[in-house]
Amino acid sequence: MFVNPCQPPSYPMPLYQSLRGKYFVGLSREEFGEGRYAWAGLFNPRDSGVLLFVNVFTVSNVTEIPFSFQVWLNTTASGKAKLTDMQSPSNTAIRPLPKPRIKFLYSENVDAEPTGGTIIFGRRCPAETTIVSEEDGKFICRPGGNFLINCLPPETNNEKILGRIAFGWWEESCI
Repeated sequence: MFVNPCQPPSYPMPLYQSLRGKYFVGLSREEFGEGRYAWAGLFNPRDSGVLLFVNVFTVSNVTEIPFSFQVWLNTTASGKAKLTDMQSPSNTAIRPLPKPRIKFLYSENVDAEPTGGTIIFGRRCPAETTIVSEEDGKFICRPGGNFLINCLPPETNNEKILGRIAFGWWEESCI
């Protein structure tokens, strides 16, 4: 199927981007608690040549302990960042499979919150719940920018929490 990138789509933007091979999905798993944080984020390398459009994110709590999380733009995260191995283009019919330029990184059991950047909102994630936020690509990060979710340790509980963070995003060339 030919998709004209210059003509606005008559169907949802994520489907349009998936048909073009520019939509990606991924998941990370984090452990945190006992005074330590965890985070996951989409990082746009300075030399990527693309803009990052965040379409959707989910935060899952697979434990009995509620926690809070924060959403940050263009921050500096602490801890040792790891690249998730659980990501894919959403259109797996294209050969060769497209590779994202955006880096989906995460870190667990981190000593400190992110610094710099802008915290744009926070939410609570109840026990055994998944929070879904459809953003429709409205968060756009330039090369060198990022979109990050920071999970906060519970204030009154010293147990470990198991969380999951997932993203759906597309990439467009910068001009």
